[in-house]
Amino acid sequence: MIQIFGTLKNFDVKTAQRWFSERRIPFQFVDLKEKEMSRGEFDSVVDALSREMGSRSDAIEELIDKKSKDYASIAYLDDSDKADKLFENQLKLLKQPVCRNGKQLASAGLAQKKWEGWK
Repeated sequence: MIQIFGTLKNFDVKTAQRWFSERRIPFQFVDLKEKEMSRGEFDSVVDALSREMGSRSDAIEELIDKKSKDYASIAYLDDSDKADKLFENQLKLLKQPVCRNGKQLASAGLAQKKWEGWK
C-alpha cells in the first residue's frame, strides 16, 4: 500500500493524492500535523532513497525542503545531525509529499515519472 506523508494545505500533496486517485491506485494519507513518521518509517524512506541515489547523505538532502524558512537550521549540519534534525522537525523541514511504496520504494516531492512504475 502506498503511503503519502504531508499536510492537507500543501499543493504538491494534493497533486499527489489526485495523481494516485485518477489512476485508481489505493493509498493511505498520513497528515504530518496529526501524526509524524515513526523512526522506522523515516528510516525505511531514507534507506529506499539511499539505494536509488547511491548514498545516505544524498537521500537526506533529497528529503530536505530547501525552500523552508527553517532550512538555515539544518543547512550546515553534519550529515548524521541532519538526519536527526530532519526526523525531529518533519513538519517544518521535510519536502512534501513523501511517498512510500512498501519498504523498497520512496520519493520526496512530486515524482510522477517515478510513481508510474508503482502499483
